[in-house]
Amino acid sequence: MGIDNQKQIEFWNGDAGKKWVGEQEKMDQMLNPLSDVAIDIAEPRFDERVMDVGCGCGATSVELARRGAKVWGIDVSAPMLSRARKRGEEYPGMVFTEADASNYDFSSEQQLIFSRFGVMFFANPVEAFTNLRSALVPQGRMVFLCWQAANKNEWINRVGQAVKKFLPEPTDVPDPRAPGPFAFAEQAYLEGILRQAGFQNVEFQSLSIDLKLASTAEEALDFQSNIGPLSAVIAQLEGKTRDEALNAAKEVLQDSMSAEGIKLGSAVWLVTASN
Repeated sequence: MGIDNQKQIEFWNGDAGKKWVGEQEKMDQMLNPLSDVAIDIAEPRFDERVMDVGCGCGATSVELARRGAKVWGIDVSAPMLSRARKRGEEYPGMVFTEADASNYDFSSEQQLIFSRFGVMFFANPVEAFTNLRSALVPQGRMVFLCWQAANKNEWINRVGQAVKKFLPEPTDVPDPRAPGPFAFAEQAYLEGILRQAGFQNVEFQSLSIDLKLASTAEEALDFQSNIGPLSAVIAQLEGKTRDEALNAAKEVLQDSMSAEGIKLGSAVWLVTASN
């Protein structure tokens, strides 16, 4: 595994990976509408070799296999892969590998590379995508989802704005392109990475789909404060300030309640490219 990605490897093998396993069902319920669109666009064919990059707990791997593909899931998180293997037991041909896809020694056998929010964490994205392209057969294709900017994602931004006033003033400005959920928010930047890596026919589709966070404000708050950007915010606070921030977050979630539960908007890039 690459030294450059070591922070991410340690992160996803620590408490974060365990928490994601615990919240897997809620996460899948929220993201399935986006996954379905992306997999429909990818059009996995019967017996086609598909690599699911950053497969996590295996939701998209299982769906790709259900549609007839021969799926290879790859991820750096041992806890999440353990869950994925259990979910994939009914598909004997499915394989999961704990590895860093940015420098794994691939052979050019995959007909499709797929990823649902699993490619934004590379320390050296051009090198990583160049290596991913080496896994594809000639004319092989790639389809993945990545988040647009946080301020365009209502499901994150609404709560983020509510708790912002409780946080200390930042001492430095974070790099928006640093490895993380929103590293590929800029279309031009991401397109440049893919073209430098040698991909052709790079196309972007902007998706805006309301995501169901939970059925109640309490469930939504528990979910958002356990994993995702809000969890990092809450970790910075203590005592009364933390309680006040959580109450503020709960209030805006309650204000978003509808007959269908709490549903908030998302903004996602659906990216397609070919070898």
